[in-house]
Amino acid sequence: MSARDYARSMPDNPGVYLMKDINDEVIYVGKAKNLKRRVTSYFLPNRDIKTACLVEKIDHIDYIITGNEYEALILENNLIKKYSPHYNILLKDGKSYPVIKITNEPFPRIYKTRRIIKDGSRYFGPYAKPGELNAYMDLLEKSFPLRLCTGPLSKKKDACLYYHIGRCSAPCIGKISREEYGKYIKECVDFLSGDDSSLITKTEKEMIEASRKLDFETAARKRDILTALKGIQANQAVQDYSDEESRDYVAIEMRSYLTTVSIMQFRSGSLIGKALYRSESLGDESETLFSFIVQYYADGDSLPSEIFVSHEIDAALIEKYFNENYSHKVKVMIPRDGKHYRILRLAEENASRDVEKRLKETDNTPALEELKTVLGMDTLPRHIEGFDIAQLSGKYTVASLIVFRDGNPSKSEYRHFSIKSLEGKIDDFESMREASFRRYSRLLAENAELPDLLMIDGGKGQVNAVVEILETLGIADRIKVIGLAKEHEELVPPGEGKSIILPHSNEGLRVLIAVRDECHRFATSFNQRMRSKEASFSLLESIDGMGKKRSEKVMEKYGSVENILSLSAEELSKGASIPLEVAKRILHKLNF
Repeated sequence: MSARDYARSMPDNPGVYLMKDINDEVIYVGKAKNLKRRVTSYFLPNRDIKTACLVEKIDHIDYIITGNEYEALILENNLIKKYSPHYNILLKDGKSYPVIKITNEPFPRIYKTRRIIKDGSRYFGPYAKPGELNAYMDLLEKSFPLRLCTGPLSKKKDACLYYHIGRCSAPCIGKISREEYGKYIKECVDFLSGDDSSLITKTEKEMIEASRKLDFETAARKRDILTALKGIQANQAVQDYSDEESRDYVAIEMRSYLTTVSIMQFRSGSLIGKALYRSESLGDESETLFSFIVQYYADGDSLPSEIFVSHEIDAALIEKYFNENYSHKVKVMIPRDGKHYRILRLAEENASRDVEKRLKETDNTPALEELKTVLGMDTLPRHIEGFDIAQLSGKYTVASLIVFRDGNPSKSEYRHFSIKSLEGKIDDFESMREASFRRYSRLLAENAELPDLLMIDGGKGQVNAVVEILETLGIADRIKVIGLAKEHEELVPPGEGKSIILPHSNEGLRVLIAVRDECHRFATSFNQRMRSKEASFSLLESIDGMGKKRSEKVMEKYGSVENILSLSAEELSKGASIPLEVAKRILHKLNF
């Protein structure tokens, strides 16, 4: 019985499916509202490369029926924890942001941790910068003689070294009462809650008193603590962990099986940290992001009020999960514009750059050698260029050119071409001709390096259109041209040559698919920016005091809404030569 047959035999019920390899190892776990419909979708002919690679590794599929999709979510999460499937996203380490913990004990300890437990302890943070956290801990240890030992207090007979050097008040042998010790803890809580004034006043008095007694060593130490305290006070952005006015921005970026999730955390309007999580997964972006969020907030203590995400996920289901399991109401949304959209774009950019960095760290020599053999080339295709066309109903037609060096993206060499010859028509062949002519006539004129391999996103028509241009320029014999047809990931040669079909696990094919996907991403993003620019014109024109000419002038000078928002009202007024009140209205409008 083939894996496809297992999929076809499944019921139309909600549940969880477990994909297994030939050794009966669970390699992927997923949930579904309709098991049959979801699992058979893995075997459709137009599946992407990640899905195709996963399917090639499946030997058989088990399933468990549940009463509804919510029960499937709970079961899926438990099974992922149990089996740790290789192709699910897995969080192997804890939260990236450490916190400061004040233990729930008669004589509390204070230390840093990444684990939050509901044991009555108090937590402060999170702290995005290790240096900042260490500075806080150092100040607390120098300023307050709190116990550092972890054992039972009743069994102690002699004070430790910390007591003798003045770093501990020795509650373990009864040298301090709970009441006096509690005063130290209250001062620590005040400091960590943002009230530095009492500690600063106390330290100043101790410094003056030490100087009066000619204890210059103590006075110097208190002076250093006071200087550090004032520095922290100026930059302190710590929030109590129970802060309700909170939001997280979570973006996912996937290139083939490489996955990076970027998180930016805001508390009371302040960015308190950001983190990247790396993994390998063969799921799609939406289901991988969904699974990540469930795992990331598994303890329930660090849940924000709002989570803004980069991809469509089942928001209602995940909101129900958090509410019923942690009694915490969370709103999950995809922002389409405004400040939340702009912050999420920063998270997306962080994730994208990280994936690209990981790609560059990969040794692609075996893949390039495979391409050389398959395509019958004389040398390794170390310099690959790719073209793709993007348009919206004939409008904003653009071609993207991307460059790979040694199998990895070289973003500084990316180019885009606004297609000028179509006059509103939809013609991918002509678009390819124009873009390739502009690119390679320029390289020839500049005597610049030509690519070893040129990959076209498309079939025979697009490939032959580009070859015509290369022949016209007299360089058709110097550049190998191949097309990549998406439906079956066929390699399409020019002329009458037959298509080449490689297994989806082929390393050479993986490189070409990475080129094609990057072409598509770059073309689509530029297309969207052009549409966004037109939308920005309309938005500016809707503001009182801004007509068409003023709007065009502002956009011509600053280029994007993001650039405008980086300015103060005074800078915008002066730079765009518009009244200050109009500049204030623009910034107010764009911020909402």
